[in-house]
Amino acid sequence: MDRTTADAILREAPALVPFEQGLAQQRAGLQRLLAEPTGPELVLLLEHEPCYTLGRGANTAFLRFDPADPPHPLLRIDRGGEVTHHCPGQLVLYPVLNLQRHGADLHLYLRALEQVVLDVLDALALPGERSTGQTGVWLEGRKVAAIGVGARRWISQHGLALNVDCDLAGFAAIVPCGISDRPVGRLADWIPGLSGAQVRPLLLDAFAARFGLRLIRQPWPALGDCSLGA
Repeated sequence: MDRTTADAILREAPALVPFEQGLAQQRAGLQRLLAEPTGPELVLLLEHEPCYTLGRGANTAFLRFDPADPPHPLLRIDRGGEVTHHCPGQLVLYPVLNLQRHGADLHLYLRALEQVVLDVLDALALPGERSTGQTGVWLEGRKVAAIGVGARRWISQHGLALNVDCDLAGFAAIVPCGISDRPVGRLADWIPGLSGAQVRPLLLDAFAARFGLRLIRQPWPALGDCSLGA
């Protein structure tokens, strides 16, 4: 990836975010980069209200509930991958990047997002690992980070979800990422008492270093305001 340092806007949510609100901010950032490809990139860091999302071609056979009557909101979105679960205690990082500045290679981009998580785990002295042929990050056989992305004209959407201290019960209602033989995990299972507040700076630092970005904070916008400011 390109290591030239550039500025990017960072918005870090202070409270739980409905999935649609996070998606609206991503789409606003994407539209701005499509109109102004040399403009500022955008990074969102948040925790979602409980929900399930399906990738573009995700198979509803991986749902263990009636999709007409889900236990939490169920949304089909424009990313790759199968079904996943978002909930409090899971850190979600959404980079809206012009990937032509970062290698113009989706496979390379996925591996770089995995490496961001691996860098965080290394900072916590945890032995994270990849799984051949699968996207994500595992820890002693348990999947702790799911990664799914989409791109339009090389502008990225969606990103990674890292389980820190979330309640894993919601994952029992699905086959996470379509993988039935490997359970999910959370970092607090290895480091009791670990919180998202402790992991957030590690995740931001690892992402900024991996992608050569200087993150410039902006306040989380009021509901309905997705503008990127000046």
